[in-house]
Formats: sequence, structure tokens, C-alpha cells
Amino acid sequence: MEHKTKVAEDLELTEAQARYDAACKRLLSHKVFLAWILKSCLDEYKDSDIETIESYIEDTPQVGEVPVGEDATNRARPAGETVAGCSTEHATLTEGSVTYDIRFYAQAPRDGTLMEIIVNVEAQNKYNPGYPLIKRGVYYVSRMISAQNGVDFKNGEYGKLKKVCSIWICLNAPKERRNSITRYTLREEQLVGNSVEAAKNYDLISVVMICLGDAQERQADVLRMLDVLLSSECKAEEKKQILEEEFAIQMSERVEEEVAQMCNLSQGIVERGIAQGMEKGIAQGMEKGIAQGMAQGMEKGAFSATLASLRRLIANAGMSAEQAMNVLEIPAAERPRYLAAMN
Repeated sequence: MEHKTKVAEDLELTEAQARYDAACKRLLSHKVFLAWILKSCLDEYKDSDIETIESYIEDTPQVGEVPVGEDATNRARPAGETVAGCSTEHATLTEGSVTYDIRFYAQAPRDGTLMEIIVNVEAQNKYNPGYPLIKRGVYYVSRMISAQNGVDFKNGEYGKLKKVCSIWICLNAPKERRNSITRYTLREEQLVGNSVEAAKNYDLISVVMICLGDAQERQADVLRMLDVLLSSECKAEEKKQILEEEFAIQMSERVEEEVAQMCNLSQGIVERGIAQGMEKGIAQGMEKGIAQGMAQGMEKGAFSATLASLRRLIANAGMSAEQAMNVLEIPAAERPRYLAAMN
């Protein structure tokens, strides 16, 4: 049987990871899970129950459809198209085709009325991808603000600007950040005087970092819920039991299927990773052994040649061992070894 090349194996692992990521996003996009996230991250929902928050989420959340880049998000909305269905074109060539993991519109209670907000949820494997993740979150909310021009308002009608929120679920956060939720917002600060502006006019952006940890350490809150839901160790049946018993989340048939699919994909990735790791370890071990053997062989050969020269000088030139070693420039640290070999 022909062995797979490393490139082929890497491609399979990458493809499996992509399928897992897609399954993760689909699972998170269910309104019941989004409702738990909103209740824990935004003050507008803290006094609402989960079922009510679910009803506030408009239409079907978009998964991997809306581009982040400039010129891709803020196109004009055709007549009859719903707000949640806008912005599905490709991004510009210079910015690539990065899309929001999940994006949706929702009603939010504030000051006795309902206002419309735009929410983005991202599932992030790497907390340190080579840049501060919070800065990417700031960029996302900035794009969500500017992209409203021509879609949600036009001709300078800035009073119609909607609040935006980008929520980042970090699966592999550093130890010091695990089991934490941190929110970054715009706030009013009086430098001189005591004038006060209505919060609804400036409280327009929010970036939230949810850093997951060990599910066993948490109580029945959104951290525990997400830990269980996205765990690569919990089996599908165990997830279902915990979500139903601790969070009163009734799993639909579709959600159950997606949970099972994600668990299977996760197991496949683990098995592939272990296999590749073992193969790589064996190859590295063989390579190291060969190199070590060559080095030892060369060292042994050099020692034998020097020892023969040492004996010839003593026998033919009448030199003492010390004189012969001086002629051959044998280091002082190695001389006891040669003396022992001659006895």
C-alpha cells in the first residue's frame, strides 16, 4: 500500500479542521446559544429571560456569509431584501475574503423601548495569533459601524446609526485569562464641567472577550455552557445531558445532529494529530540516531588514528608518552584516555 505523503496528510488534517470550525459556527448560531451569550455580555439583556432574548434575534443568523472587508459589506439593499440578508458579495482583492463567523440583527430593550443592534460572534482557536486579538475586535466593530452607511442610513442621517457588538469566544486562552469575560466599550468622561450626554448617543460599540477554561470549574453560567458545548472531550450524550439538566436547553434533533457531528470531527482531528505526531517522532528519532552514529563513528576513527600515531612516536622516536602527546597536540583533558588505552 502506498504511504500518504506529508503534504496529503497535512491537507487532510487542515480539511478536517475546516469542517470542525464550520460545525462549531453552525452550532453557535442557534438562537438559544446566542441568547445565553447576549444575556451574559450586554447590559441590555441582563434582565430578560433566555426565551425572550431568542425572540429578539431577527431572522436566521448568517454564518460565514458577510465579508468584513471594505466595499463588500456596505452595498445598497435591493427592494424587498431583509436587513439580515444584506452584504453577501466578495471582499475587495486588497482585503481578501474574510467573513464574520456569525452576524445577525437583534432587538434590544433600552429606556423602555426596543432598539435594533448588530451582533457579530467569533469562535477563535488562537488567543495570540501574532497580534493582539482585541485590536481585531475593534476593527470588526469599526467595519460594522461604517458599513451601515448606505444600508441602514444614508445622506448623513447619523442619528440612525445602530449599536454594534463583536463577541469573541476564545477556546484556547492563556491560563491567566481562562474563565473570564471582559468587555470594552465607549464611555463618557467629563474633563471640564458636568455636562451629560444620553448614553444611547455614544454607547455604540462593544467588544467582548469570552475566554473559556475547564468546564468542571464553573457553575451554571455561560462559561460553563460554552465549555460543555464546544468541548473536544465531552461525548455528545454527555453534552446533551448537561445542557438539558443544568441549563434547561431542550436539544432539537438538528442541534443533536450538529453536536454529534462536531464531536466526531473533533475526535478525527485528535486521532490524525496523534498519528502524525507519532510518525514525526519516529522519523526524528531515526534521523537523530543516524546523525549520532555518524558522529560517534567519526570520533572513534579519529581517536584510533591518533592513538596509532602516539604509539609510533614512542616506539620509533624514543619519545615518552608526554613528549609524544605534546607533538600531536593532544588536549590535556583527553590525555588520560589515551594513556589508559596504551596500557
